[in-house]
Amino acid sequence: MHSFELFLTEDGSHSIFSAKYKVPYHSRHGAIIETNHVFIEAGLKPKLNQKTVNVLDIGFGTGLNAFMSLLESNKNASSIYYEAVEAYPIKKEIVDVFNYAALLDAAQDSFLQLHTLEWGQQYALTDKFTFKKLLNTFEDFTSQNTFDIVYFDAFAPSAQPTLWETGLLSKMYALLNPDGVLVTYCAQGQFKRNLKAVGFSIEPLPGPPGKREMTRARKA
Repeated sequence: MHSFELFLTEDGSHSIFSAKYKVPYHSRHGAIIETNHVFIEAGLKPKLNQKTVNVLDIGFGTGLNAFMSLLESNKNASSIYYEAVEAYPIKKEIVDVFNYAALLDAAQDSFLQLHTLEWGQQYALTDKFTFKKLLNTFEDFTSQNTFDIVYFDAFAPSAQPTLWETGLLSKMYALLNPDGVLVTYCAQGQFKRNLKAVGFSIEPLPGPPGKREMTRARKA
């Protein structure tokens, strides 16, 4: 059984600890700070010069990546298509407690709908944000779409090693459009070597609080 323990990170935002994998979903230094630094600033914002941006979120988890991307879409002219895959959904009683909306000065209902919408269905949540989530492992994931960004937010290589190996990284590479990027909090040496082995070029970037470095990988 996949059970979770709620805790507060240092920026005041909630995260959870996975009993199954023995890892937290976010940095203890701040869930919102980490998500903004790794996925919004390093991943989404550089692509918002495009008319449409396709995002693949590997690890829907708490929904924070999707929620902050939705909020960012309200500030920009670009349209975002957002597809997320998740194998272990979080129970509603935990989701209801998350304080992201209050801290981000946004509507709680807007956050909660990301969790309550049906799996496998596509929804136009605004005129600039289209959302779809799939209840699946990435190993079994398929899509008719290609993407400009992969938010690679899986558990650490020590917890889910297969996701960080060349087989599934090749799958991510194939799903990206030319000049597409993969962004992740991880900067492990073997992981970066695996990225290079499947064709990515590596852009080491300063990490969020508590981490010296993060990774942005680009498809040639």
